[in-house]
This record gives sequence, structure tokens and C-alpha cells, in this order.
Amino acid sequence: MRHIPNILSCLRVAMVIAFIILFIKGQYAVCLALYIAAFVTDILDGFLARKFNWVSNFGKLVDPFADKFMFVSALACLVAIGKFPWYLLVILVVKEILLIIGGLIVLKKRKTAVFADMWGKVATFLMFMSVTLTLVNLAFNEFIPGIALMILYFTAVAVSVISFFHYAYLAGFIGKKYRSVSAYEEQSDK
Repeated sequence: MRHIPNILSCLRVAMVIAFIILFIKGQYAVCLALYIAAFVTDILDGFLARKFNWVSNFGKLVDPFADKFMFVSALACLVAIGKFPWYLLVILVVKEILLIIGGLIVLKKRKTAVFADMWGKVATFLMFMSVTLTLVNLAFNEFIPGIALMILYFTAVAVSVISFFHYAYLAGFIGKKYRSVSAYEEQSDK
């Protein structure tokens, strides 16, 4: 039973491959279902891992990888057909790379992981809604106005960038040098 979160994370990786293949074939409704299923399994595996103490080192690696793999792949597919601005994808990919590097530095120096806080969760939700609503438009004949999606894209990216700087501040890369880990952990528990 304790491997269920890891199985769900691995399933998400397989979902990404299926998503890309189906997207290329123009099966946008199925892609929408896969994207939503991936988001739900992400929430479920995190809940199960914390609730039943099924956290593992493998899960700590594969879960964020599966999330980022799905997220970047979906956006790259949307960029490829002109439905998401390429420069916003570049900003998000650079931010994710810097978060990974910063997280590894914090882990090495302080022996603690960087956890998502409220800014990160709001950014994740807004990006999920951006991709989901774009897929809804593709699957169901574009009934959501393009300007509404563009506003959502820019809002999601702006909140994502704010969350990046918030992480950098809490981790001590910005502002007071080497903020205490306990102060960071108190903030991440909220």
C-alpha cells in the first residue's frame, strides 16, 4: 500500500507520453481528460504520502519530475500550435530550472527541502486552469474568448514569478543572507 503514491507518480509520467501522442493526433478532449486526471493524481499521491506517512526518497524525486514533465509538455504542445505564447513558456522553464538549482543548494547546505507555500500553490492552480481552459477551447470549438485566456496566462506567469522570488527570499537567496531554516519551515507550514 505504501507504494501507491509512487505508482500514481509513475502513472503521471506515462500520461504525459500519452498526452503528447494524442495531442499530435488532435485528440484534444482526451488530452483534457488526461491533464485533469494527472492533476487529480498529483493531489491524491501527495495526500496519501502525507496522511499515511508513505513518503519515500523515490517519491520525492519522481513526483515533482512528473508534475513538471506534464506541465512543460502540455505548454510546449500548446506553443507548437500557437495557443500559448512561447516567451511565457521560456520564462516558466527558466524559473523551474532556477528553482531546481536553488532547491538543490538549500538541500545541500541546510539538509532541508524547499516546500510549496501559498504563492506556489496559487501559481500552480492558475497554470492548471490556463492549460485546462485552453484544452477546453481546443476540444469544444473555442468558446472562451482569447483575450480572457491571455489575461489568465499573464496572471498565472506573474504569480509564478512572484512565487519564485518569494521562495528565493525565504531560502535566503534574496534579502537577509541565509535566513534560518526554522523561519522558512514555519512559513511553509501555513
